[in-house]
Amino acid sequence: MGNKTKGLLALLGIGALAFWKYKNSTPEEQQAVKDKINNAKDNLNKWGSDIKSKANDVASQVQNKVDDAKTKAEDSLS
Repeated sequence: MGNKTKGLLALLGIGALAFWKYKNSTPEEQQAVKDKINNAKDNLNKWGSDIKSKANDVASQVQNKVDDAKTKAEDSLS
């Protein structure tokens, strides 16, 4: 059995254990787990939006520099 297969089986086992533990927990504990998952999801969405915003800013700066260089090149040819 390869390492990938063992890793996949281990991950599947951990997932099954976590699901079993969740189903056998109290409603308060289940709500706490749901809150943690929602909080993590919100943080990931915020992080993704921040990265997208920064990437757009960098792309805009690069486009401005290209436009400036193009204008300078056209001016020097005139």
